[in-house]
Amino acid sequence: MTNIFDEMFARSIKDPEGFWGEAAQAIDWIKPCDQVLDASKPPYYRWFRGGVLNTCYNAVDRHVAAGRGDQAAIIYDSPVTKSGRTITYRELQDEVSRVAGVLRSVGVEKGDRVIVYMPMIPEAPIAMLACARLGAVHSVVFGGFAPAELATRINDAKPKAIISASCGVEGSKVLPYKPMLDAAIDQATHKPAACLIYQRPQVAAELKPGRDHDWVSSAAAATPAECVPCAATDPLYILYTSGTTGQPKGIVRDHGGHAVALYWTMKHIYNVEPGEVYWAASDVGWVVGHSYIVYGPLLYGCTTVVYEGKPVGTPDAGAFWRMISQHKITTLFTAPTAFRAIKRDDPEGEFIKKYDLTGFRALFLAGERSDPDTIQWAENRLHVPVLDHWWQTETGWAISGNPLGVHLFPVKYGSATKPMPGWDVRIHNPENEEVKRGDIGAIVVKLPLPPGSLPTLWNADDRYVKSYLTEYPGCYQTGDAGFMDDDGYVNIMARTDDIINVAGHRLSTGGMEEVLASHQDVAECAVIGVADQLKGQVPLGFLVLKAGVKRSHDDIVKDVVGLVREKIGAVADFKRAVVIDRLPKTRSGKILRGTMQKIADSVEFKVPATIDDPAILPEIASALKTLGYAKSSS
Repeated sequence: MTNIFDEMFARSIKDPEGFWGEAAQAIDWIKPCDQVLDASKPPYYRWFRGGVLNTCYNAVDRHVAAGRGDQAAIIYDSPVTKSGRTITYRELQDEVSRVAGVLRSVGVEKGDRVIVYMPMIPEAPIAMLACARLGAVHSVVFGGFAPAELATRINDAKPKAIISASCGVEGSKVLPYKPMLDAAIDQATHKPAACLIYQRPQVAAELKPGRDHDWVSSAAAATPAECVPCAATDPLYILYTSGTTGQPKGIVRDHGGHAVALYWTMKHIYNVEPGEVYWAASDVGWVVGHSYIVYGPLLYGCTTVVYEGKPVGTPDAGAFWRMISQHKITTLFTAPTAFRAIKRDDPEGEFIKKYDLTGFRALFLAGERSDPDTIQWAENRLHVPVLDHWWQTETGWAISGNPLGVHLFPVKYGSATKPMPGWDVRIHNPENEEVKRGDIGAIVVKLPLPPGSLPTLWNADDRYVKSYLTEYPGCYQTGDAGFMDDDGYVNIMARTDDIINVAGHRLSTGGMEEVLASHQDVAECAVIGVADQLKGQVPLGFLVLKAGVKRSHDDIVKDVVGLVREKIGAVADFKRAVVIDRLPKTRSGKILRGTMQKIADSVEFKVPATIDDPAILPEIASALKTLGYAKSSS
């Protein structure tokens, strides 16, 4: 029996032009498109060809024009600096137009690039919107990235200007940004014409005469800039993601498809209404921050949240519940790792009881695979839908999920539910043949991709095709592996390079992690495949225990080994695990399994630029050595 969502999805695949043409009517266009889908030059499909709009106008000005200028647009909450503020749409319009005026005064025009290197403060989304207002292409680099990594992005994007702040604040640590920015510009072959620096009270940055401009005084003196018309197919932003060659890939997002897709998701996936408070607990440096801190909520007319803090430690494991209660947040979107940290520090959920969460309606998780134990822990304590959904930097929004605003499907633990409209998901074997339901294979999406996904890579069309469209002709290669069940639910098991081959058996490390995470004493875990002379690869588990666990580590390891044997079978050959204090992660919360594998196999590696704390890697090496691995790690 079909439901309204299944009918919606079927139409999006059969009649994509009709489906997305209707969705586009929610956006204010200066000129409607001539063609909804331009398929004349595959695989370079383009959406809303001929359409003209301005993304900043749609995210800010039109809400003021509609009489909602006094509504809160941004709530800034910073437990690390014990400060905060609320910015209305009218105030946001004024600040954005003035910063756009500053950029124009230093020569930034439509099509120029601007790098944004900022902490989690309201000035970060203001900078992004100011670029969009002018039709300039912003490229946000995570605040605190090392100078060498920032220099690489400067050389690739060739920005006319860079926007930064004097410092970031991480926990109790103040991290000066300006010395890193200066070092990056010194290392880069491309030199920006100007830098705009927001001075924070924690650190005063030294400004270089002639190049550097003070944010506050410059904005106060600037002539506000109007919104510049942009083609739907013009680039809105570049977001760099890691490349296998060491050269980062510049994911391009365009104006038209991006605005249409994100607006559509706010109601249909997240089930929010204009004026409600929506919180994506991420960072503007990541795609989640672009899509659901800045553009999605503001395009839809919600109030968005800029949070400068952590899920635990700022000050405790009740930080998220305090935020939800204080700011009347209806919907939270965060990474599973945040909830694992909360669960680790507060396994019984005692902090939840201290706050009024009556207005809270839904929790969405994404970023990496959500283990069933974490989802059930949250369900049992929050009593709201807890929904996993799956997407990537490249896609810009969910490939699969549970469309809360249309039809809530039964949750299947371990699954990201069903493909969203426009995402024609298939499971293929290495011969590019579709496998039968239930079999693990490479997850691909039949072209064309829907609006909001990447149309290409920045100045690298050939690399775009080689990276994503060559191995499975006619399809986008997600790089993830998994299966689709008989009900059409998508199960993401691992990255394709995390499918390990144990004596000829293809096994998912994600499936093993699911078993480990079900143990009552385990807060977080990871499984990698390590080299083995006899079997090719064997799995190795890492366990982070919940706070207060007193049992011996050897007993817990025996437990999880037995669990994997019981749930998956002896074929998994899961016999080795080690208890550690914490897992190495990126700043966005993704576990660095590839780096752990290289350490275990004594393979030379480069410390990832996105790592949250490099000091953890020697600890991992030390733990691995107790098991006989990492023999040449230092």
